[in-house]
Amino acid sequence: MPCIFPLLPMTVSFFTKRSGTRARGIRNALVYGASIIVIYVALGLLITVLFGADALNNLATNGIFNFFFFLLLVVFGASFLGAFEIMLPTAWANKMDEKADKGGLLGIFFMAATLALVSFSCTGPIIGTLLVQAASMGQLLGPAVGMFGFALALAMPFTLFSLFPGWMTSLPKSGGWLNSVKVTLGFLELALALKFLSNVDLAYHWQWFDREVYLTLWVVIFGMMGLYLLGKLRFSHDSELPFITLPRLFLSIIVLAFTLYLVPGLWGAPLRAVSAFLPPQDTQDFDLYTPTLLAPAGGSAAPAASTAPHKYAELFHAPLGLPAFFDYDEGMAYARQVGKPVLIDFTGHACVNCRKMEANVWPDKRVLPLIRDKYVLIQLYVDDKTELPAAEQTVSKFSGKIIRTIGNKYSDLQASRFNTNSQPYYVLLGREGQVLVPPQGADYEPANFVSYLESGLKAYH
Repeated sequence: MPCIFPLLPMTVSFFTKRSGTRARGIRNALVYGASIIVIYVALGLLITVLFGADALNNLATNGIFNFFFFLLLVVFGASFLGAFEIMLPTAWANKMDEKADKGGLLGIFFMAATLALVSFSCTGPIIGTLLVQAASMGQLLGPAVGMFGFALALAMPFTLFSLFPGWMTSLPKSGGWLNSVKVTLGFLELALALKFLSNVDLAYHWQWFDREVYLTLWVVIFGMMGLYLLGKLRFSHDSELPFITLPRLFLSIIVLAFTLYLVPGLWGAPLRAVSAFLPPQDTQDFDLYTPTLLAPAGGSAAPAASTAPHKYAELFHAPLGLPAFFDYDEGMAYARQVGKPVLIDFTGHACVNCRKMEANVWPDKRVLPLIRDKYVLIQLYVDDKTELPAAEQTVSKFSGKIIRTIGNKYSDLQASRFNTNSQPYYVLLGREGQVLVPPQGADYEPANFVSYLESGLKAYH
């Protein structure tokens, strides 16, 4: 990156002059690399301590936070595209630099802190994106693990070049190619931002950011990235591009090929390689894929779950046009009526693994008939923000929290009965609500999911 690359020669020079002996130079370089990692991991742990695991999990579906994350990533993308630079106060870097001059191991630590502050205009958007992603996944150590990976990647070149200063002669010269790296990351930031906007749209049922709108924006963003790599677009900080290098050519081929791969999705193609990041297939207005997939052999009509309107059917739509219930009690009552076992799918609007299962596993010709014909499917959304009627709002006996929304209701059911809050989570029940086989989460191998469903049928009968 433009604000990191020039620091390499300075850092190597700093350690070469102060090390004296080879052994001391190795020690200093390793301490420097370790200090970079400690600083970033400490930041990740601080995020976890401040928000807590439960709060981080709520960020994944909270409308205000998701919209804030969307705007934040757009700002980061604009920064990478050259609109402005995100800078920390210069006084902070000067203060760290003064402490670095004191020498000793503490001085090396402050040298690492100076690097973190000085390079923030480049690393800030990446760190921000990383922390948003890790925090919204709800894992206790997610931010710390993510920051460890980032810090390790950042520390490695500084440590290695400090250990082997002779490698400096093989480095390419800094120039316009560094800004091209920033601009390319800017396009990626904009594409990633759309996922957070989609989360808000789904959780609050706005129904204006459908799958084809999302895909259209992705096609435009990645198409423009491909044109940029070919030198057809230029930004304010870009240098003249007299010719296309082979790395740029190959990268542009990959990006433009990916763009063309997305285009059939505008007509309903499942796009399984990226299905986890897209809005659900049922939000597609013009879908040529699902009706063909669901057409049964022999032309007979697919069975309906029941003739009566389902509760919450105006809010939710099952994937692949499957007959499904969205209320636990209603679905169980129907299962007792027709004498079938139940497949409960604890799912969520913001659950990327749920979308991947629904796009890659459920359409399998062995899986789909089992779900459609042999089970009563009950999909329970644990992150929906629709408020329950006042008469249905209660206080959870499990957590003591007020259950105000549909999401609260079924998140509490999953946590209280099955001691987990991860999605997707599949539970096979008998007509009276007894668990037939141990529940399981996502499994992207269709054969394994078939075995799971068949084991439930065997236990039921």
